[in-house]
Amino acid sequence: MGARQPFPAAALDHAGLNRQHVFDLANLPADVTATLAPTTGERQLILLGHGGRRLWECAQAAGGGDPIDDYTVQVVAGWFAQHLPGARYRILYPGEHPVGLQQLGQLAGWHHASPFMVGIDPEWGTWYAYRAVVLADTDFCPSEAVDRNHPCAACSDRPCVAACPADALSGGSFSLEKCIAHRTLVDSGCRYTCMARTACPVGSEHRYDACQLRHAYGISLAMLGARG
Repeated sequence: MGARQPFPAAALDHAGLNRQHVFDLANLPADVTATLAPTTGERQLILLGHGGRRLWECAQAAGGGDPIDDYTVQVVAGWFAQHLPGARYRILYPGEHPVGLQQLGQLAGWHHASPFMVGIDPEWGTWYAYRAVVLADTDFCPSEAVDRNHPCAACSDRPCVAACPADALSGGSFSLEKCIAHRTLVDSGCRYTCMARTACPVGSEHRYDACQLRHAYGISLAMLGARG
């Protein structure tokens, strides 16, 4: 292999996919690589995510069946066509292939578990998400894992615990049963948001707007079989 290429991040940043991490497949834990089932020639995994509101704003402007997934796939395809026209790549996520997103996030240094079981980051708070996992034959310089402290470790007030109307966080661990029981009530205030999450002060300047929250929580509500 020749000299490593710098990662062309600017176009992805502009499109709202402003979190990127490049892994060499050879350096990933064996259990992670096994689930990815790489094919001949695939050398790297590119993890893409977003932080804040820009991705949603861009996706709304672009339109599409699924405003986030369709837009993300479109951006990734355009990015490869522009910057790496000869590269071979394969998008695992979004898609049907099972991918351990949080495990990859931990390896990248993006993910710490919050009391309400949404990943939290000192910069973005909980207002970020994983948007694409791509296997490619690229030769980018691999990313260094972000080294950030767990923001919840220094939080003594725990406003998220007090804000949860389901009392799902008060026992020292998250009660999924209590959360679901409350969310699926017809008159629940948590159907399209999470009061514990919005009470968290970390990264609050990046909080999603009501439309993006409704979209995200509407998907999980539908998975629970609840009516809108």
